[in-house]
Amino acid sequence: MSTLRLHNSLTRRVEEFVPQDPRRVTLYVCGPTVYNYVHIGNARPYVVFGLLARLLRRLYPGVVYARNITDVDDKINAAAHAAGVPIDRITDRFAAAFFEDMAALGADPPDVTPHATQHIGEIIAMCERLIESGHAYVAEGHVLFDVATYANYGELSGRSVDEMIAGARVEVAPYKKNPADFVLWKPSTPELPGWDSPWGRGRPGWHIECSAMAEAHLGETIDIHAGGNDLMFPHHENEIAQSTCAHGGRIFARYWLHNGMLTFNGRKMSKSLGNVMVLHELLQKHPPELLRYLLLKAHYRQPLDWSDAAIAQARATLDGWYTALRDLGDVATPSEAPVPPEIEAALLDDLNTPQALSLIAELATSSRRATTPETRKAAKSALLGAGALLGLLRVEPEAWFKQTSGEADAIDPVEIEALIARRNEARKARNFAEADRLRDELAAKNIAIEDSAQGTRWKVVNPNECPA
Repeated sequence: MSTLRLHNSLTRRVEEFVPQDPRRVTLYVCGPTVYNYVHIGNARPYVVFGLLARLLRRLYPGVVYARNITDVDDKINAAAHAAGVPIDRITDRFAAAFFEDMAALGADPPDVTPHATQHIGEIIAMCERLIESGHAYVAEGHVLFDVATYANYGELSGRSVDEMIAGARVEVAPYKKNPADFVLWKPSTPELPGWDSPWGRGRPGWHIECSAMAEAHLGETIDIHAGGNDLMFPHHENEIAQSTCAHGGRIFARYWLHNGMLTFNGRKMSKSLGNVMVLHELLQKHPPELLRYLLLKAHYRQPLDWSDAAIAQARATLDGWYTALRDLGDVATPSEAPVPPEIEAALLDDLNTPQALSLIAELATSSRRATTPETRKAAKSALLGAGALLGLLRVEPEAWFKQTSGEADAIDPVEIEALIARRNEARKARNFAEADRLRDELAAKNIAIEDSAQGTRWKVVNPNECPA
């Protein structure tokens, strides 16, 4: 069997993935809090770790992928109060929008989608176990986890308790034994949603929701837990503490994976800066496959910068790949083309999507040199098989170009290649004035070119980066 290697945030190194039971591999990804549309950064883990689920299913006969919905939360309460409606009016609407947007992006759907409000019984039961074992206590209608009772608290984020308190907005309350103690259950006033419990009418804290849902659907120890690196502390740190203590010291998750954050033109996306890109709106402006490509372009553990130039570059790249497929339109291939081994090998190496995309680019380039029926068929099959594993090249070329033809700043790769060919001919003829004029024409289209022994390469860049 092929070997999958993953970077484990807990050990801070790339390790061979060995499931506890190869017949039932378990994956949990923290899902959205459904009080509004998600932004493009929220979508990154669902695309990336959905691809991981797809890869796992190629390797193992049984995979259970769970991605939760947080449908009780103070942000939801605030949105419902502002709209004057019950919380389920808010959560139902935005959960449906989330599912629709994820389907458009081609994010692999989970096998299980647990909702927090459907697991109140399991949450209360976990709180009771933690109280009975001395890891939680009741104070003024709250149930709080006693951080001092878990010696390994901070192991995931690699920080001491004091450092974590200093670096996070920790609620200081007189009923806490320690400022770092976190809420498992809290009381609800009459206007807030709540459920009966041994400690009065109340609602769960955020962290305990995921622990209870993971236990209910995947078991006490799961293989892989994944999410954005902004969740490492406090959310994932708290999940480890409460789950480990609720399960008698058993390991909660054997591998932890975290994706990097998105920036916009080099700056952090935030509401205060006004640069949050809402996915629902982006999907109305751009083909979903273009957005998916961008989310896979950088390695999942690295930051990913979002910009107009990046969108233009992605569109030009996909246009080029679809042009290669259009040129092979007369070639018949199987309905399910096999995945080229080198593409799978790249993904098996800690989901190295940049390498996989680079290999697809090479396949597209080499397809233009295929001239015999056999080589053209092999070229088309390789492109389609590689694209299928990445969730790309899934529409007919003509449908793709219809999607992008309405965009005013769309780049025609055929035109770019023709200009480059004319420039190269001018250079061969030593007509350097014409060659320079054509370079300037390309620069005016935000195309930068680079000459090498292998030929001339081009890319879309920010206008300020193009040579004058």
